[in-house]
Amino acid sequence: MLKEFRDFAMRGNVMDLAVGVIIGGAFGKIVGSLVGDVLMPLIGLLIGGVDFSGLGITVGSAEVKYGSFIQAIFDFIIIAFVIFMLVRSMNKLQKPAPAPVAVPTTKECPHCFTMIPIKATRCPNCTSQL
Repeated sequence: MLKEFRDFAMRGNVMDLAVGVIIGGAFGKIVGSLVGDVLMPLIGLLIGGVDFSGLGITVGSAEVKYGSFIQAIFDFIIIAFVIFMLVRSMNKLQKPAPAPVAVPTTKECPHCFTMIPIKATRCPNCTSQL
């Protein structure tokens, strides 16, 4: 069972996924900083100096911070857009697979002009030697 698990963990797909998750986590922090430290203050200035991170309401003893939720939505939209642009550009870089070359299986008899197998040495229709 340990050998089977090791084989599973060392397959290329699992390692690629692990690298993707690690890079995605680091990329998420970068985008979170971009949204929280650069974009949200500018958006707040555009709509009248609102600081989204401080927005919230108090219900009883609980504080609902809907400003943080708005910021998380902006994070998601920006991350999704950037990933979309990356995948789109990667797809444009990929060359389409070449069409398979059709190997002929028949040829035309030069005497009677009927189609015969390519390996034929004598035409079955006119009996001419090829």
